[in-house]
Amino acid sequence: MPSTLNDDAFDHDAALMACAHGDRDALRRIYERESRYLLGVALRIVRDRAAAEDVLHDAFVSIWSRASSFDASRGAGRGWIYSVVRHAALNRVRDSARETTLDEPAAAHHDTQAALAAWNTSGDELARHAALGRLGHCLDGLEPTRRSCLLYAYIDGCTHGEIAQRVQAPLGTVKAWIQRGLRALRECMQ
Repeated sequence: MPSTLNDDAFDHDAALMACAHGDRDALRRIYERESRYLLGVALRIVRDRAAAEDVLHDAFVSIWSRASSFDASRGAGRGWIYSVVRHAALNRVRDSARETTLDEPAAAHHDTQAALAAWNTSGDELARHAALGRLGHCLDGLEPTRRSCLLYAYIDGCTHGEIAQRVQAPLGTVKAWIQRGLRALRECMQ
């Protein structure tokens, strides 16, 4: 924990105790003294400047709200502050590792699969067969290449790139065909 200032000139423990009693100026003093070093700690862990700045902000909110939990008998105030930032940065890395984002077609595919699974577990088989007949009718109403794109995506599980290769069309066109085909099917099935 580098510092160009004399460590004896600032009492981190007292500043944390003041924060615990609602002294905003004490939090500002901690920030002014340590923020550039704490940002470096966060940056080394998250490896992205914007994310590190977010971590630092969240850590200072946490320092403010949890200052009363600081116990000087268990360690130095400065170390406690650095551990709050370190834990916030590690949590950010763990959380971002769990995040997965789906593009619009992938999300639509996921929704369709979930709806199909729920529909298959519903009890009325006669209603399912009637709806499948309607689906077949709606699929027949689509232009053949667009129908093929939908079937490749939702029956064969092909990616948009694989579909583009199969139908020999540009990737953007295939994506648009699938989106328009899904809209047409939704309208027809209602």
